[in-house]
Amino acid sequence: MKKLIYLIALFSVISCSQKQNNLTKENNKTLTIKVIDTDFSKGRLTLEHELNLEDLEKFHGHLCDGLVVGFLGIKEGLDALYPNGIIDRTNTRIVSKSSPCLTDVAVYISGGRYQFNSFYVDNTIENGFYIIQRKDNGKTVLVNLNKGVKPQEINKLGAKAIKGELPACDLDKLREMEDDFSQKLLSTNPKDNFTVTEIKEFKWKPVLKNDYIKTDILNKNKSNCNQ
Repeated sequence: MKKLIYLIALFSVISCSQKQNNLTKENNKTLTIKVIDTDFSKGRLTLEHELNLEDLEKFHGHLCDGLVVGFLGIKEGLDALYPNGIIDRTNTRIVSKSSPCLTDVAVYISGGRYQFNSFYVDNTIENGFYIIQRKDNGKTVLVNLNKGVKPQEINKLGAKAIKGELPACDLDKLREMEDDFSQKLLSTNPKDNFTVTEIKEFKWKPVLKNDYIKTDILNKNKSNCNQ
């Protein structure tokens, strides 16, 4: 009986891993954001890159629904600011809500950094999760995930996980739900899932705060399901 339980648990872990690996491969083939940077430490604005979700996974540590939301959302916002299709990372700054996933997407894709006055975190953003601005013309947009797109059950279980109240097997259930949600986002039109709204006369007011909770590491020592 114990052997059967172990095999079921092992199969569950392998299935989740395979699903995530397949998700990563698919994203790597189809989803990219094209950016331009300077070509060396004192260089000219000529070096182009294509960034994808696999790049973000390595930077962030894992692929998850928050990373997918951030990637697709920032892409919609940047497309509105740079309709020619290439993002000037030397000319872009961004405000993000404090989610570990959203903030990592923000700094990696936009190139924004607090010390250079091009990134900060602010949980008081209303009706959205990113505010992105072009520095040359001041055009600013708010990016939001539309209501009803994300299943409420993910938020409910996620809140319990943050409090340490989610049993091991329910953690696996939450991961599977998040993977399914990611797949939904990646297989549907982002314009149906995200709204980008221009903000007139936005005031850039950097907030320095370093006591946000890194929620994606709170359960790192939780036992496996059925153990």
